[in-house]
Amino acid sequence: MSEEFYRMRRLPPYVIAEVNAMRATARTAGEDVIDLGMGNPDMPPPQHVIDKLVEVARKPDAHGYSQSRGIPGLRRAQADYYARRFGVEVDPDREVVVTLGSKEGLASLATAITEPGDVVMAPNPSYPIHTFGFIIAGAAIRSVPTTPDEAYFESLDRAMAYTVPRPKILVMNYPSNPTAETVDLAFYERVVAFAKDHGLWIISDLAYSELYYNGKPTVSILQAKGAKDVAIEFTSLSKTYSMAGWRIGFAVGNPTLVDAMTRVKSYLDYGAFTPIQAAACAALNGPQDVVEENRKRYHARRDVLIESFGRAGWDIPAPPASMFAWAPIPPALAHMGSLEFSKQLLTHAKVAVAAGVGYGENGEGFVRIAMVENEHRIRQAARGVKKYLQSMGVNTPN
Repeated sequence: MSEEFYRMRRLPPYVIAEVNAMRATARTAGEDVIDLGMGNPDMPPPQHVIDKLVEVARKPDAHGYSQSRGIPGLRRAQADYYARRFGVEVDPDREVVVTLGSKEGLASLATAITEPGDVVMAPNPSYPIHTFGFIIAGAAIRSVPTTPDEAYFESLDRAMAYTVPRPKILVMNYPSNPTAETVDLAFYERVVAFAKDHGLWIISDLAYSELYYNGKPTVSILQAKGAKDVAIEFTSLSKTYSMAGWRIGFAVGNPTLVDAMTRVKSYLDYGAFTPIQAAACAALNGPQDVVEENRKRYHARRDVLIESFGRAGWDIPAPPASMFAWAPIPPALAHMGSLEFSKQLLTHAKVAVAAGVGYGENGEGFVRIAMVENEHRIRQAARGVKKYLQSMGVNTPN
């Protein structure tokens, strides 16, 4: 009996898990580790959302199987969100499906539309599901950069000209996880035109749609003319409403892709617990002041992070969006590589970050810092970082 499973051979060890295991061991030993590694919001959801969950959960008939594609009210609520936020009209019955978070949705779509041997263009660095969801489904990955400039389109041209078989899917993620880069509508319009010219499907991950700073709201690819002909977009309640553990996300857009994904999901799950879906409706349809409050909170944390780590001797570019900073390793320590540097920070500064190489080979030389601790803790982390850098002979400001 073989213990060499095909898909397991295609999955390398999860680099990010190595530092996570070290963090867990340190905390078990009683050490005060400031966790800036995982993008896990530290605020609770709005009270009216929790109240709706409790209210519906008390109903005797609310505990049976739900609907795999999502209850109608929640699909309508997501359609209304797209209409008021992006000015995009979508059909809640044909163009919206509820997912168990974005990760499940992306994996289900990959299963639905990928054949063994297909080539998928995906960003590098990128959140792991953007590549490994398709690798698990049997595809090969052709990496493209995350930087939304002319080099991006040059890489698309090369991929279509020299890859055999030709790519059939393009994965995008803006604001980017992990790099926090953003794009404008003109960029999306150009990508949509490229996809139509080359027969590509586009998968857009817009999980950080509401975490933008500097007064520049994010845009949706579905705002581009004709985008629904080729594109599907994923969003999530995880960061917007601090509902990460609730596992509620959405796929919106091209009805052919939505239908394929819905068929696969019908074999795999019965949908999220109905009271959770009802509470998600309350989040989308209810008061939206929490969205602005969370945006301001992350913005303030970003500013404290950049200022305090800069004074500690670590210059980090200010991210324009998302809940992450994409931080180059201090030049004097770049020889370590991102994984060893992350381990060193955890051991000596008591600060957990995510090694950039865990997001692809082009992530080497960086770490991802999640703004999921309050401003006091971020300053505390900066003090630990400064002591560590000084111990390594790195010049730090007085």
